[in-house]
Amino acid sequence: MQYEFLNQFPKRMKHVGAYIILFANSSQKAIWKQYGFVKSDEQVNIIFAVMLYIMEQSLREINCTINDIGAYLDSLNMCYFGKNIGYEECKNLGDFVVNVVLSNEGRPMYFDGYDFERRTYQSMNVSYVANRIVYVDSDVRRTSYYLTEDGYNLLLSTLEIESNMKLTIHEMIFRLHLEKQSYDKAVDDIKNVFNLLRIQLQKIEEAMSRIRRNALSYSVADYEAILETNLDTISDTKQKFQGYRELVKSRAKELEEMNLNVRRLDEKEEEKLNNLGLIESYLNRTIDEHQRILNSHFDLKYLYTRELEQLSQMSFIRRFSLRNDFYEKVLEQPECLERMEIFLRPLFGNEPDKIYNLKKSVELQRPIRRKETEEVQVLMEFGDDRWMEEEERRRMEKLARYEDSLKLLLQTAMAAENGEISLEMLREEILAADAEKGDSGGRSGMAALIPNVQIFKEIIVELLKGREIDMETLREERRNFIGESSGGFQLNEMLLNLAETCGMQMAKVEVYRIEDGKIIIFENVPDETGRKKNICCSNVLIRITP
Repeated sequence: MQYEFLNQFPKRMKHVGAYIILFANSSQKAIWKQYGFVKSDEQVNIIFAVMLYIMEQSLREINCTINDIGAYLDSLNMCYFGKNIGYEECKNLGDFVVNVVLSNEGRPMYFDGYDFERRTYQSMNVSYVANRIVYVDSDVRRTSYYLTEDGYNLLLSTLEIESNMKLTIHEMIFRLHLEKQSYDKAVDDIKNVFNLLRIQLQKIEEAMSRIRRNALSYSVADYEAILETNLDTISDTKQKFQGYRELVKSRAKELEEMNLNVRRLDEKEEEKLNNLGLIESYLNRTIDEHQRILNSHFDLKYLYTRELEQLSQMSFIRRFSLRNDFYEKVLEQPECLERMEIFLRPLFGNEPDKIYNLKKSVELQRPIRRKETEEVQVLMEFGDDRWMEEEERRRMEKLARYEDSLKLLLQTAMAAENGEISLEMLREEILAADAEKGDSGGRSGMAALIPNVQIFKEIIVELLKGREIDMETLREERRNFIGESSGGFQLNEMLLNLAETCGMQMAKVEVYRIEDGKIIIFENVPDETGRKKNICCSNVLIRITP
C-alpha cells in the first residue's frame, strides 16, 4: 500500500460515524421544542447526560428503566435546566432519547468507511444501547437499558486523559507491542509518541511568543502548568527511548543476518524488518524532539524571568516629556543650553552590557569559511545576473563530478564478475588502471571516482541508506509524482538519468556493508579546500542486477 497512514481507515471512520449517526438521529426533530430544548447545544448535552446515567447504572449493575431515566431527567431539570416540564414529560423525553436517538426506533444503524486496502466501502454496524427484560418487585416486567461496546467507546473518548499521563500511556502501549513483536502496531504507537512531543514543543513556542508580546498576559498558572508538563516529559524519556532504539537495532540486525546467512526472509519477516526500520527512524526523531524540548524548557524559564524583571524595573523609571520638560524650557531660557549635560547625563549613566575578554585576544582564531560565504551571499543583490550565472555554473560542475563518480562506480560493478564488487576490489582495480596509464595524461580514475572527500562520502552514505534500490519503482514514482527538481545531489534522480542517458541496464542496485573487519584506505584524496586527506572506511559490497 502506498499510503501506510491509511491503514485501518474503516476503524477510524467507525469512531467518527458514532458521532455522525447520533447527531443525525437527533437533529431536525421537532419533539425537542415541546420540552423547551431548542438549541442543538442543549439537545446534545441532554443526550450525553442520559448516556452517562445509563453507563453509571450499568457499571453498578442496577436496573435502568424508562421510569428511572425519567426521574433522573426530572431531577436534573429542577436543579439545573429549569424548563417548564414535569415528571411525565421528563419520562417521555427519556423515552425519546433512548428509543429514537440512541436506538433509531429499533432499526439497525450502519456507517460506511472506505477500505483503501480492499478498494471498497466497508459497512460497519453502530449500536449505543441494548436492553434486557427484568422483573421489578418480583412480578412487574420492565425493560432495562445498558450500554454496548460502541456506547462505552463513545463516552470514554469524550473524557480526555490528563496531559501529563498521555505520553506515559502511549509509551507503555508502545513497549507492550514491542515486547509482543507487533511491529505494525508499534509503528503507530511511536508515531503517537512523536506527535505528543511535537505538540508539547509547539506549546512551549507559543508560550514564548505570548511572553514576548506581553508577559502580563501569560498567567503564573499557565506557566506552572507548562513547566510541570515539561518536567514530566524530560524526566526519563530520553533514556527509555534510547533503550528502545538499541533493542530495535538488535532485532533488525538479527533479521538481516538471518536473511544473509541462513535463508531468505519470507513476506511477514520482510514486513517486520521494514517496520523495525520505521520504528528506528521515529525513535531517532523522538530523541531529537526530546532534546529540543529540554533546550526550549530552559529558554522559556529564562525568557519569563527576564521579561518579568524588566516589567518590574519599569515602575522605577521616571519619565520626562521632551516637549514640556526640555524644548519649552530651553525656549524660555536659552542659557540653559550651557548646562544641558545635567539633563542628558542620566541617559549615559548605565554601564554597557558587553565587556572585552582578554582571553579571546590570545586564542588561535580559525577561519570559518562557511560563515564568510553565507555573508557574501547575503550581500549579493537578487538581480545580479552575472553572479547568478556563475553560481549556476558552479552547481552544474559539482553535479557533473557527482555523476562521474557514481557512473564510474556503477560501471566498474557491472563489469565485475556476477555484477558485484567491493570497495577493496574497486580500489585495487582503479589503482592498477592508473598505473597502466602512467604519465599518458588525462584525468586519473581515482580522481574521477573521488573528486573530493565530501562527494564520495555523500554518494556512499546515500547508497547505504537505500540498500536495495528498485529502478522500476523509481520510474513509477517519477511518473506519479510531479515536483520541482532539487538543486543538489539526489541519488534516485541521478540513477534514473544515468540509466537513460548512458544506457545502463540496471533493474536493481544493492549496497551492503561487509562485516569483515577490514579498513579500506584511499590515500591523498583532496577535500573541498584542496588539502590532501586519507579516507578510512569499512568495506562495502555493491551489486548490480541487470
